[in-house]
Amino acid sequence: MANKSQNTFKKKTREEAKRKKKMEKEVRKQERKELKASDDIVSGVEDPDIAGIVPGPQPLPDEWND
Repeated sequence: MANKSQNTFKKKTREEAKRKKKMEKEVRKQERKELKASDDIVSGVEDPDIAGIVPGPQPLPDEWND
């Protein structure tokens, strides 16, 4: 009889650990989501390598217009 209650206790412990792990995973997921949203705001700074470039054909440099 003691074996049955011991198995029930072990199952309850495993299920609690599973729920705790799932909650921690959800918290990490939410943190990543918030971090990603805040990165979008910071990434609004223009890249200096492509500053001033507009989509489409680019004008020819002055030395080519002879």
